Amino acid sequence: MWIRNLSTLECTKLLSSHRVGRLACSMEGQPYVVPIYYAYQENHLYAFSMPGRKIDFMRANPLVCVLVDVKGEGRGWQSVVAEGRFEELPDRIGFKRERDQAWTLLAKHSDWWEPGALKPAQPPVTSHSPHIFFRIAVTEVSGREAQD
Repeated sequence: MWIRNLSTLECTKLLSSHRVGRLACSMEGQPYVVPIYYAYQENHLYAFSMPGRKIDFMRANPLVCVLVDVKGEGRGWQSVVAEGRFEELPDRIGFKRERDQAWTLLAKHSDWWEPGALKPAQPPVTSHSPHIFFRIAVTEVSGREAQD
């Protein structure tokens, strides 16, 4: 088996061609990692969530990273870490274009909303949905690949 570094272009291609990653964030020295569905475009990872722990963590400390990894043939694999900054896209004036962009990119897949909208215990249904669109402004990517 041999391992090599992926180029920036290879990292970007892997991020663009996949939808599930592991978001790592921290608050007051406590790390937290959770899977997310995302869409990647122009150095941004777009995602959706209901209020909860990951949103609280990212609001407190916007520096985050996302790991995307893929099993290859045999013992092979590829992984990319995208480091960046959390940017909430609130439902108010000044963010409409970015929210629409997030919606458009995520909605290309029929099940895009499920991981972010489903919680173990659902709150009562109201006329207002507290869903949160956000993006990660990617500042750096790095990746590796292992092949037999």
